Amino acid sequence: MHHRRIWTVFSILILFGIVAIKIQAHPGFARKYRMSCTTCHDPAPRLKDFGEEYAGNGFVMEGQEPSRFHLNTGDPNLLLQALPPVGFRLDAYAHFEPGGEGESLGNDLRTPYNLKFITGGRLTEMVSYYFYFFFSERGEVAGIEDAYLYFRNFLGSPIGLAVGQFQVSDPLFKRELRLTFEDYQIYKTQVGEVPIDLAYDRGLMASYTAPWGSDFVFELVNGNGIDPASDYHNFDNDSYKNSFLRWSHAFGPLRIGAFGYYGKYHEGATNTALMYGPDLTLNAGDKLQLNLQYLLRTDDNPMLQSSVLDDPVLTQGGLAEVIYAPQGDRSKWYLIGLYNYRTSDLVSKTSATDPLEYQSVGLTWTYMLATNFRLLTEYNYDIEREVNRVTVGFFSAF
Repeated sequence: MHHRRIWTVFSILILFGIVAIKIQAHPGFARKYRMSCTTCHDPAPRLKDFGEEYAGNGFVMEGQEPSRFHLNTGDPNLLLQALPPVGFRLDAYAHFEPGGEGESLGNDLRTPYNLKFITGGRLTEMVSYYFYFFFSERGEVAGIEDAYLYFRNFLGSPIGLAVGQFQVSDPLFKRELRLTFEDYQIYKTQVGEVPIDLAYDRGLMASYTAPWGSDFVFELVNGNGIDPASDYHNFDNDSYKNSFLRWSHAFGPLRIGAFGYYGKYHEGATNTALMYGPDLTLNAGDKLQLNLQYLLRTDDNPMLQSSVLDDPVLTQGGLAEVIYAPQGDRSKWYLIGLYNYRTSDLVSKTSATDPLEYQSVGLTWTYMLATNFRLLTEYNYDIEREVNRVTVGFFSAF
């Protein structure tokens, strides 16, 4: 029944897309170059191709670096910014969930929901940095999430290398750049007692574009998130390192990709996790975009018991997203449809009582009061719980 449901909804969204055609927002960069945020975003925080290229170039526009932004120290080996680019992001929402129970208790003023400090820029001609600090994330000081050094043309090669902490799923669809309040649920899914997911982790990310146009990304990560270090100053609480590999290629307006993730986690017992799946992006000019992700995951000991299971636990799901911009990057309003799906046979194979079943469909309308100030109204229906959710609020960057 679940499989029939997911393919029905995926087919509807794919059909909608066919019929219709037949970096975090960082105002510090806009101030630096005296350009509009729309140079890189459509709308903020969603990146255009130019914004992706700018980030991949180490947050530098070659030949357009303002001389006032670098100090003349008399040291040819010191590239020192007079004032590092600085930006802030503030989000606030009101959430309505009639009859909500548990963590969602009906009406709620989530103000502010996020407040973060963002900075990034050059350290040398070939090395850049980027990080943001959460002054408040859902009412708590969350600290640093994205934080890395980026080596452009690492050791003279065509490889870009990021070292630090980032989201494993960033080469797929970036959670932090989505236009909806509803998250991309499959990327932050953890199974049983195992902290492995495709959200934040520590490690390195290498990217390479082949001469024939294919993009490759390889990641090596700890596999246990970004919790504080142990008493022994170790961030990783086992000896394993997990790996991620993604390939993608653009065929005109269609980009297709595939990824695989393999890793282990040990805490009293060992679990081996394998994730893989395809993704697709279809651009119909600059007005309509369709994004699809499907993911399969197996875990052989997700409850970290004394012995592995005879048959691994299967978890699967994905997302389908349609983004409509009536006037392209000059649009005053945008319409986004998002479908999330996740199912797992964890409960039937173990003694776990917290099911991973999740399915929702939503529609978001967002309106640009200003280039850096966006209103949001979102309706989401939780299919599993049969609950309606309405969220209204704003995104701002300054």
